[in-house]
Amino acid sequence: MAEKLKIIPLGGLDEIGKNLTVYEYGGEIIIVDCGMAFPEDDMYGIDSVIPDISYLLKNRARIRGMFITHGHEDHIGAIPHVLRQINIPIYCTRFTAGLINLKLEEFGLVQSTRMTVIDAGQSVRAGKFNVEFIHVNHSIPDSVAFAIHTKMGVVLHTGDFKIDSTPIDGEVIDLARLGELGKEGVLCLCADSTNVERPGYTVSEREVGKTFIRQFRNCSERLIVTTFASNVHRIQQVLDAAAACGRKVAVTGRSMENIMRVSMELGCMKPPRNTLTDISRIKNLPPEKQVIITTGSQGEEMSALYRMAFSTHKQVELGPGDKVIISASAIPGNEVTVSRVINELFRKGVKVIYNKADMLHVSGHACQEELKIIHALTKPKFFVPLHGEQRMLQIHSGLAQQMGIDRNHIAIAENGSVIEITGKTMKINGSVPAGEIFVDGSGVGDVGAVVMRDRKRLAEDGMVVVVMPVASQDGALLAPPEIITRGFIYVKESGDFIHELQNIAFEAAEAVTRKHQRDDGELRGAVKSAVSGYLYKNTRRSPMVIPVVTRL
Repeated sequence: MAEKLKIIPLGGLDEIGKNLTVYEYGGEIIIVDCGMAFPEDDMYGIDSVIPDISYLLKNRARIRGMFITHGHEDHIGAIPHVLRQINIPIYCTRFTAGLINLKLEEFGLVQSTRMTVIDAGQSVRAGKFNVEFIHVNHSIPDSVAFAIHTKMGVVLHTGDFKIDSTPIDGEVIDLARLGELGKEGVLCLCADSTNVERPGYTVSEREVGKTFIRQFRNCSERLIVTTFASNVHRIQQVLDAAAACGRKVAVTGRSMENIMRVSMELGCMKPPRNTLTDISRIKNLPPEKQVIITTGSQGEEMSALYRMAFSTHKQVELGPGDKVIISASAIPGNEVTVSRVINELFRKGVKVIYNKADMLHVSGHACQEELKIIHALTKPKFFVPLHGEQRMLQIHSGLAQQMGIDRNHIAIAENGSVIEITGKTMKINGSVPAGEIFVDGSGVGDVGAVVMRDRKRLAEDGMVVVVMPVASQDGALLAPPEIITRGFIYVKESGDFIHELQNIAFEAAEAVTRKHQRDDGELRGAVKSAVSGYLYKNTRRSPMVIPVVTRL
């Protein structure tokens, strides 16, 4: 029987985020990445979305380790939730380990977690897998790709990457090692598809630093800069530009403060001497000497920039004489919240710089020409596009075919697909459970499709409660039903309509009680059906109708 290598994505396909890929060989399993996704607009009350790991729970005895490419939330956000159910050893680079530890501290899991720090260029044995860490450039330090060595061959998992010839830390992507692997023979390439729609090359991060110098120089306003807290190199450039222009820098926002602390402890960020100061002290300086770095580039309601915009920040009050620089692009789905914050800032008389054309933000993902370079260097036999929506996966497949890969050697999969590779063939052979698990407060997975459907209905059409007092002896109605509404109509201003609803409910209840039935279930069902039908016929709305029977 031919040997088989299985690749099973449990997240990251047909979506942005929630990245988790399972590799299975010789009866053993390793996991690459374990991320979360932001909730969509119709996921009312949901904080985040994580992958369904029921397949991993079923096969926990065969798991040899979890390998993390880098420290972004869409690659590490689900780790605490998974570790609560399976105690898996984690292998990652130094800075990634620091960010994971921040998350584990929140969940009280630091002591019970087995985490091993591996440097780029090193390898680690995990059962029948030998995983080699290869340095890549991305918008966060210590990012790596993995060369997963098995007896069948090598699978190259790129993680998120770009090719930056002038990175801030001076560490360029290890193209030489990727070329060596290509000469030795790469069985399969699993590559990031996020930017595959964009032609050309991704601009170097260093270009943003030039923009900061241009914006800071000869500027009389106080400067407030917001970016992703994890973009350490971007923050470093803000610090450098501030020092070059004679400004002091203060930081506000919990995630920004935490990540900067970890970055400085690990040497990933090096503030120029005498540049950082406390947020409570910087206000004593003239505006042209101040820079405030803050969270809130995505318009998050609890972020520091949001609180500044809506005048609820305890230490910073914005107005004319301030300039806000938004050094980030809106994640798909966050455009409305970002616009709301920008509009509020303008309303306060703040000068806001947010145009992409000003080179305030560059992507951390490879564009088409960079992806072609990776394909050309590695010369894979098989290819699996990862990390992207359907159009991105399809376009990446087309790009791979341009680079000479046979269409039959490309798997455009879905979350849960089992991609089987032998020495000669690749096919999708069945699927395993995969989907979305909702995180709501401290609850994980206790909000399912039925609850989400109810929340959607309540949000869109509201609720009507029909309270019916009935005699416990014979089930007769003791008084007209009481109508209570929430999110539907205002009862006090709709007397005639409410009165008609009472009549409809009363008639439906009477029809049941005339049969001398004491079944509360049948009574509730009849009233719900009658009231729902009347409401839709007269309002074209379908609020949630909740009949309540009170026996007296």
